[in-house]
Amino acid sequence: MRITATQLAGGFILGTLPLTVIPRIPGYGYDIAAILLSLLLLRCPQRIALLAAIVLLSSLWPLNTARSIQDQIGQLTRGAVQVEVQIDSVFPGGERARVRLFRQDGRLLFPPIYASLRLPGTEQPFCQGQRWKMTLALRPLHAQLNEGGFDRQRFSLANSMPLTGRVINAKVVQPQCSWRGNIMESTKKNYGHLPWQALIAALAFGDRSEVSREITQLLRETGTAHLMAIAGMQIGLAAGFGWLVARLMQFFFPAWLINYRFPLYCSLLVALVYCWLSGSNPPAMRAMLALLTWSTLRLRGINCSSWQVWLFCIALILFMEPLSVLSESLWMSALAVAGLLIWYQSFALPVRFRRGKGWLPLRLLHLQLGMLLLLMPLQVYIFHGFSLSALVANLWAVPLISLITVPLILTSLVCNFVPAVGPFMWWLADRSLAMVFFPLQQLPKGWFPVESHFAACSLACWLLLLALRFGWWRSSPVTLLACALLLVSWRNLSVKPEWRVDMLDVGHGLAVVISRHGKAVLYDTGNRWVGGDAAQSQIIPWLEWQGLKLTDVVISHAHLDHIGGLPSIQAAFPGARVRSALKRPDHLPCHRGISWHWQGLTFKSLWPPKRMPGEGNNQSCVVAVSDGHWRVLLTGDIEREAELQLVTGQRAALGADLLQVPHHGSRTSSTPPLLRAVAPKAAIASAARYSAWRLPAVKIISRYHENHIIWRDTALSGQISARFFVDNWYLLGLREQIMNRWYHQWFGVPRESR
Repeated sequence: MRITATQLAGGFILGTLPLTVIPRIPGYGYDIAAILLSLLLLRCPQRIALLAAIVLLSSLWPLNTARSIQDQIGQLTRGAVQVEVQIDSVFPGGERARVRLFRQDGRLLFPPIYASLRLPGTEQPFCQGQRWKMTLALRPLHAQLNEGGFDRQRFSLANSMPLTGRVINAKVVQPQCSWRGNIMESTKKNYGHLPWQALIAALAFGDRSEVSREITQLLRETGTAHLMAIAGMQIGLAAGFGWLVARLMQFFFPAWLINYRFPLYCSLLVALVYCWLSGSNPPAMRAMLALLTWSTLRLRGINCSSWQVWLFCIALILFMEPLSVLSESLWMSALAVAGLLIWYQSFALPVRFRRGKGWLPLRLLHLQLGMLLLLMPLQVYIFHGFSLSALVANLWAVPLISLITVPLILTSLVCNFVPAVGPFMWWLADRSLAMVFFPLQQLPKGWFPVESHFAACSLACWLLLLALRFGWWRSSPVTLLACALLLVSWRNLSVKPEWRVDMLDVGHGLAVVISRHGKAVLYDTGNRWVGGDAAQSQIIPWLEWQGLKLTDVVISHAHLDHIGGLPSIQAAFPGARVRSALKRPDHLPCHRGISWHWQGLTFKSLWPPKRMPGEGNNQSCVVAVSDGHWRVLLTGDIEREAELQLVTGQRAALGADLLQVPHHGSRTSSTPPLLRAVAPKAAIASAARYSAWRLPAVKIISRYHENHIIWRDTALSGQISARFFVDNWYLLGLREQIMNRWYHQWFGVPRESR
């Protein structure tokens, strides 16, 4: 039976998709079984058997790529390693760099793997393109994992940069900087003083490191972030720029030299140069591969449908970079192109509106409306929200960026070394960006976070389009209504707990959410650092995704890893009451003897005594939460002294089913008398994998096991959820049960070898 290129492309795409969902990478036994089964299927005459064989064989390449990455991570993180590296980029400030690891002990590392390194002070300054021999202490990236938060671990694997570390010693092998680095330095002299220089660097070189938090937030809320990354649209514009220049050149050619190939070659050349200037970042490389695929088909005179070209492009991208199937940007780009094909094939404007300049605004509105409706479910899934202002913002920004800003930047790159002309062109590019962003900054806030309960409702956009396209609203109104009701109510089909306790993964810190009936109490607010805090990055997105209204905050004590996110929490939920033992005038009291009722639950403060001095660990507000049947004990950071006083004075009140492990599992806490008095079935600890204090202590974990107490911690499990029902309760870890994926697992050395 004949195998077509379309079947191969579709089969390879299907064979790569399991990487997004499988809990672990199978061993080499799977490869042997897949090959044998494929040989049997190829002997079957049915077409479906042929497709199954292609899918099985195609799955071997991406699985082996993932397996190789896992093996590399294990080998490179066992201890100090000697490697040859190339500097890919130096971050602002010069303290860190992104490097590609080329060779380890003379062995070429493939597939390519990157690391983020903290740089030492050396006589030879670091710059892009240099080669160094380094002794490195590397560790795998281990990200915080919460529902509704940014999946940094998946992102790092998708971009082949799963390692971080520091340089023990370094010796330069090739001191020269790359041409790209030199061009970046020379051009920055002409635009570095301009107001929008950060976005110029993003559009000219793919460098978004200096884009401010405020502009990043604006781009997200207006749905225009795709315009500031060198990807499909920008590479396409560069190719169009090259094609236009070549066509202008052909005016001076003799007739026998004029053909369609020369402009195509020029467009490819300009696009390749622009891709190289962007640092060959993954989105630009994917766009370049797609352009090469289309150009090859065009130059070879092969006639393909739009959907065949789309399949070939996606298959080639996944063949070259199998792990890019984990990339959200690839999904957005691929489905945006597919959406455009569907929109213009099935929902095209009438012919009279497709011609004439006067209907251009209508055509742009039609385009943006299609993208909004078709990409809505994916946007909600990835970003947990959608932007209504994106419709207006893109109508304004896309034409300006496409027709003015990017051509000006390309012209500026060409004219950079021409005196007076170069600086003037960069100034024009800067003014065009000012023209783009001034109206965007005036738009009302258009970003709407979506709760997980209503995420499926975003599929109603697709249902609406299908109903219009096939006339279901006339032929099958009852079926259409049933489908709409199913989308609205599908989450109600599962049994909901009476109440929940969720320990969020905030690294070294603490944030526990008690929720019931759509409302929540937050016990501690995580850490704060320069430029951010745990509330902004983890807690608030989680609350929005769960659809919870925060009514109360309890602060255990004054250490930064427990109170650091409070200002952000109060800004997001100004009506939330704050309780603590910190003697703050705007805080309600939280000391021994205080109790209150909330949503049918009883909160009782067991510690500290009312007039106990200090605001440290042993002054933590210890709270027991109960529904009359199940009990949870929240202990903050109390240590041995406070634990013994609690056991002595309030032993009868300490019993609980679930215990928050005191002080992150430190040796100074979790004394045997406390564990015997509480006698919990399970204990949960908030801890970071790479804790400077090496928490939780192995001795403490063993102590809990010796007392027959189930142990869970956020370093291993990510977010930990306790769900309480009338007759039972259970614990779920995000890494083990809720979102069990191979790319979320504990890479590198096990905990016991820390």
